[in-house]
Amino acid sequence: MDKKSKIFVAGGTGMVGSALIRKLYKSGYTNIISNYYKKKPKINNDYSVTFFRLDLTRQVEVEEFFKEHKPEYVFLSAAKVGGILANNTYKAEFIYTNIQIASHIIHSSYLYGVRKLLNFGSSCIYPKYAPQPLKEEYLLSGQLEPTNEPYAIAKITAIKLCRFYNEQYGTNFISVMPTNLYGPNDNFDLKTSHVLPALIRKFHLAKLLRENNHLEIEKDILKHNPDFKNNIDNYLKENGITSEYVEIWGTGNPYREFLHVDDVADASLYLMKNFNYDDIGEFVNIGTGKDITIKHLASKIKDIVGFKGDIKWDPSKPDGTPRKLLDVSKINNLGWKHKIELDEGISITYKWYTNNYA
Repeated sequence: MDKKSKIFVAGGTGMVGSALIRKLYKSGYTNIISNYYKKKPKINNDYSVTFFRLDLTRQVEVEEFFKEHKPEYVFLSAAKVGGILANNTYKAEFIYTNIQIASHIIHSSYLYGVRKLLNFGSSCIYPKYAPQPLKEEYLLSGQLEPTNEPYAIAKITAIKLCRFYNEQYGTNFISVMPTNLYGPNDNFDLKTSHVLPALIRKFHLAKLLRENNHLEIEKDILKHNPDFKNNIDNYLKENGITSEYVEIWGTGNPYREFLHVDDVADASLYLMKNFNYDDIGEFVNIGTGKDITIKHLASKIKDIVGFKGDIKWDPSKPDGTPRKLLDVSKINNLGWKHKIELDEGISITYKWYTNNYA
């Protein structure tokens, strides 16, 4: 990619998209465009990025956007995402919305001559009981985890779209499968977030409650839910947050791998600059190659946040897939390895959260 190439980051207000924009800017790219729909951009204008209001679920809008702006390179980082609760609650929305976004962007990239596209998948595409660590060839070798099956099917569809457009039309669309991501601009809403940001916020609120800092608790809740009109004590109770303990779903026994979002942005730019579809194949995993139990993760976050109470587990709630550790030998052999370790990454993320949300 030339430093002046027009680059479209789809979903630039999200965690992955904003990390990509930061990385591109720091790497000297000066012609970046992105989109927003409901979530207005918070990124510093010094990043040389222009945002356009665009609904990626509307095919006509997306095709008109590509026809007018003619991006040369596309990072498809836009998606509707969430944790177990969100995936299990909004099943139809997750499969429908994510298939729409992917198909509209991939097809428009083909129609209007995009030179290269990088599509972001998710480690949930792998079968629930696939051997560990998860190799790329395990895709579609068994049944998916039921709690995130709609999202996984949408992501698998996007991978196959890229592959078959490459095979039929000669495009150069590549796909990456990141492990569980976290970092600045993550979603901390307790009803829709993933486990790591949810735990950061739960322990932070419990810490404030233990300190009797009700004013900061109220500010935090209203920051996330501006229209909040319910009883704050009930909100905390419903989410298992007290001054004495924090309640967490499941047994805490499943293992998960976590990657800081700045690392996935670094890996994505590295792949986009140096490798084509013929080099990578259908997709490549991006992760650390190391995992941790949810129990250990919770204890680690509790210590970093500074909450002095206890942790209670609710085994009546689902655990999800027992383990999701990616085999990262393929991307390591391509010359890339992660840089940010988990303790450092959690500390960075908690500091960002307290500066921007709390």
